[in-house]
Amino acid sequence: MKNTFIFLIIISLMSCGTSKTVRTSKKVIKGDWSLSSISYDKPGTYKIKLLSDVSKECFEGSTWKFVSNNNTGIYAINNGTCETGDRYFNFTVQEVDAETGLYHFLLKPTDIKGKSETNRGFRIELSELSNTNMQWQQTVSVDGEPFTISMNFVKLQ
Repeated sequence: MKNTFIFLIIISLMSCGTSKTVRTSKKVIKGDWSLSSISYDKPGTYKIKLLSDVSKECFEGSTWKFVSNNNTGIYAINNGTCETGDRYFNFTVQEVDAETGLYHFLLKPTDIKGKSETNRGFRIELSELSNTNMQWQQTVSVDGEPFTISMNFVKLQ
């Protein structure tokens, strides 16, 4: 009876933990990345402020560091014509569908100490992840129609 009880406790604790797929993804995300390009699924010129921060032109070429053991990170805007500097965030990778490999990525801006300045966060689809490339996609509404923004990253060595 005692062994059965311990077995049930172990099983319930394991079922509450992070899946192996998410843990593997966090290991791949760990490290330094460059946001190489941003594209839209519809042609045209759009004035969009990404992550409630700066424009597409400012984000392209930014560098990102993900620390997976505490789910924190920093991105640096490097474009001299923009408001440059480091921005801090917390992130969470949440498994959506292990078969398709699609995930939701939750990014929440913070201050340097990891405290959230607002309760605002951004849910982004982690649509591609390999040891060298990562793609985020965020779908928003423009004139009542879905509009997808793709952010393409390259891992730095």
